[in-house]
Formats: sequence, C-alpha cells, structure tokens
Amino acid sequence: MKKVVTFGEIMLRLSPPGHLRFSQTNSFDVIYGGGESNVAVSLANYGIPVQFVTRLPQNDIGDCALMELRKRGVGTDFIERGGERLGIYFLETGAVSRGSKVVYDRAHSSISTIEKGSIDWEEVFKDADWFHWTGITPALSQGAADVCLEAIQAANELGVTVSTDLNYRAKLWKYGKEPGEIMPALVEGCDIILGNEEDAEKHFGIHPDSVDITQGDTMDSQAYLSVCKKLKERFPRAKKIITTLRGSISASHNTWSGVLYNGDEFLEAPTYQITHIVDRVGGGDSFMGGLIYGLLTYPDDDQNALNFAVAASCLKHTIFGDANLVTVSEVEKLMGGDASGRVAR
Repeated sequence: MKKVVTFGEIMLRLSPPGHLRFSQTNSFDVIYGGGESNVAVSLANYGIPVQFVTRLPQNDIGDCALMELRKRGVGTDFIERGGERLGIYFLETGAVSRGSKVVYDRAHSSISTIEKGSIDWEEVFKDADWFHWTGITPALSQGAADVCLEAIQAANELGVTVSTDLNYRAKLWKYGKEPGEIMPALVEGCDIILGNEEDAEKHFGIHPDSVDITQGDTMDSQAYLSVCKKLKERFPRAKKIITTLRGSISASHNTWSGVLYNGDEFLEAPTYQITHIVDRVGGGDSFMGGLIYGLLTYPDDDQNALNFAVAASCLKHTIFGDANLVTVSEVEKLMGGDASGRVAR
C-alpha cells in the first residue's frame, strides 16, 4: 500500500451557524482543518496510509486538533509539539450573490515559529511514496518556508514523488517576502503541480488569455492550455500540471471541472453543476486528495485519475466542514453517472 506524507498547518475554524453574518451570531460552529490536513483526511477515507506533519501547541486546543486527526485515521507520529497557539480562522458562509468571507487570526501560530532542522525528514519519508505541500505553508513565515524547502529536497533525494497545490493567499504573505522570492525554489522540486489561474499569475506572472473569473459562467478549458505549457516550461521536473475549473454563477451555484496536461495530452474532466453548495471551503483540497488517490491507483490512466478528483471534490461541496468525508464507492458512483442522490437502503 502506498504511503503519503503531507506537511502544513491545521487550524481552528469558527463559523456562524448556517448563513448568519458575523454581526448576527451568538455562537460559532467548531471545525478543525487546513489545506494539507484536509488532503490527509481525504486519503485516509480512501484507505491510503497517510501521515500529517505539523507543529501544534502543547495545550488543550492542540490536543483537540490531534484527536480530530486521529479520529479520521490520519497518522500523527511526526507532529512536533511547541509554540504559543493554534491558528484560527473565522468563516462567514455566503449565499447567492453574497460571497463567503474569511478573517484570519493565525499570527504567531505554532507552525509559523517552526525552525529548520526540527523535523527528521529522512525518518518521516521512510517507506513513503508521496509528499504533498501547499503554497499556504511558505506564506506563513520564513521558518515555515525553510522547513518546506528542506522537506522537498529530502523527498527529491529519496525518490519520493512531490506534489503541490499552489494555493495563493494574499492575506498571508506578511513577513517581508513576496511569493516570487520564495515559491520558485520550492516548485522546482515538484513532480505534480495543481493551481488555478490566480495562483499561476500571483506566484509566477503566468495567466490564461481571455478569462475573467469575476464574470461567472463556465470556464473555457482551452484557455488554460497555455498556462499549463508555460508552467511546465518554467518547472521542467513537473510531469503533470493540473488546473481546477470553477465557474462561479453565484455563491450557491458553481460549475466544477478540471484539466490535466502531461506534456503530451491535454485532458478534460466532465463538468458538474453544483446547484446548492453546502460548504465550498476545502474544495481544492478534496480535489488534490482525489487526484493523489487517482494517480496512485490508476498510474497509467491520467483521465481516470482526473475524473476521480473532480467527482470527489464535487461531492465535497455537499459536506459541511473543511474535509471531504466521502468513500471511494461514493465517488465511483458519481463517476459512473449516478447523481440522483437517492437514499441507500
């Protein structure tokens, strides 16, 4: 069985119930989640052995995050304890024409004070086949960026496949470095790159032609072929470049698909209409979890791997919380064309 390692931050998510605004609520729903931990949960649901590496405070809230990971079947053997606090983010869920809103409270979080040399990556990657990180982690601090690079270099030396979700977050790059100063050295060590049009533009100045993400409607998949080719030229180690295609008709109604470029073929997945979104946070993470599973399970069938990722993340939009709590059989059912939602008796 293939083993996957992910590295990043898990946070405490506080959300007003339902679609209440911050100013209306008297309580918050509590969820634990983060880009790389969400990927780890997806893989654990699919039966893939997975270890999540992070740094958590030695207090009750850190313990709760640890328990949540263990409850979902995620390995926690290499989690470092220390630092001041768990990062927090507040989420106001949008509806129809009112978009969702995120407020971060993650300054001085435990992982932002992580230091190079604190993780024994050779031990972490023992028997591992895959390592995944996202652009969120190096945005937190110079220390987090240094440890991320350390992990990528160790994985490269040990022959471990490395994937990234570029995940540009404008609100996070606050420690004096621009993405263009940090990200290229990290992405150069990656075999699989996932990113949308904003990620490519903000990190590397690469953007598709004739695409305006604020205009809604569906995306023209062919507009992204040039982006995929430019990313592959910029980062020749990468074997596959993948982009999710989200058409945002409203906060409650999106279209959803994806494309994959492997240097020879430009593949496109079916497009799904997600008409009543329950929770879109973690949609990209669920895609990445499905993609890693698909590429490990169907190593010679990129189309099937892409289709699995898109179907899995389509289902995530029906689930409250950050993580995708679906099974392989549920994803395969949707891939097979059954989107009826009938009760299973």
